[in-house]
Amino acid sequence: MSVATTYGDISQRTAVYAEGTMLEYIEPIIVLDNFAKVKPLPANTADTMSIRRPVPFPISLTQLQEGVTPAPKKMRYEDLSVTIGQYGDLVEISDRIEDLAEDPVLNDAVEAMSRQIGETKERITWATLIAGTNVFYSSTTASPTSRTQVNDKLGLNLQRQVTKSMKNQRAMKITRKLAAGPGFSTEPVAPSFVAVCHSDCETDIRNLPGFTPAENYASGALLHNWELGKKEDVRYIVSPVLIPWYGAGSTTLNGMTASDGTNVDVYPIVYLSENCFASVPLRGPGSLSPWVENPGKRTKSDPLGQRGYVGWKMYFASLILNEAWIIRAEVGVTDLS
Repeated sequence: MSVATTYGDISQRTAVYAEGTMLEYIEPIIVLDNFAKVKPLPANTADTMSIRRPVPFPISLTQLQEGVTPAPKKMRYEDLSVTIGQYGDLVEISDRIEDLAEDPVLNDAVEAMSRQIGETKERITWATLIAGTNVFYSSTTASPTSRTQVNDKLGLNLQRQVTKSMKNQRAMKITRKLAAGPGFSTEPVAPSFVAVCHSDCETDIRNLPGFTPAENYASGALLHNWELGKKEDVRYIVSPVLIPWYGAGSTTLNGMTASDGTNVDVYPIVYLSENCFASVPLRGPGSLSPWVENPGKRTKSDPLGQRGYVGWKMYFASLILNEAWIIRAEVGVTDLS
């Protein structure tokens, strides 16, 4: 994640501390962006990013004839566009605070806003991913066709339906993820499909027959500190930020949780493949700008210099690049009460 700190009226030493502190708290929250195709929007251009992708050629099964040159084809491209949005927030602090490195109130404000930034970015991306058109439903109803029929948990057969569909659509397993730290560099990972969902799904995922917990991996680094483990060629990561649709499922509860006591809570599990979606931050300074300003500065609106501020703003958007390469399984979660 690229962070540009606006110093305000604090020292450079303190400003660098602020930036490092924010990254420290933001990175553990971010799950989804690790697997996005990052396409930064150049600064001072426009608020819309257009991503071009080549249209695949059909398979060529016609044999070449001796001395006959085949008719040449032309490259064709499709454009996918997304408009970047600006987000931010601000907290006021009292005049008792003198400098970030020494004062716990300002430290606490930076930590709280850092977590807010991470969760905001996740929820924006999550809203994009769960709006995809490729979906399977888990239900005791034969051949379910809608969310209102969901009343069963994740099962191995459902996972296999998802991965079968992805492979038939030539979806490739994820082989790289975003590296930790500022910037947009990537690092290699073992090939797999990646499934992301709310942490309430953990028990049902762990109960998949033959599930391998992450702590039992023979080798290789975790994709994220919230990775649960894997089943066949899918690795599962959970997060409490990836919210479900409460009360959106069937009235036949079938042992699933129902927050309203009437309808099953529906949990989307999103299965990701290589280059299935993109995130679009603003490149360079301003992509994420924390602002720290101490009290003590006298102005017309604050003649005694009693107020200071911690704030942030961010430019960001996300979009699905290929609907066939990202699949949502809508499931219930076993009621453990």
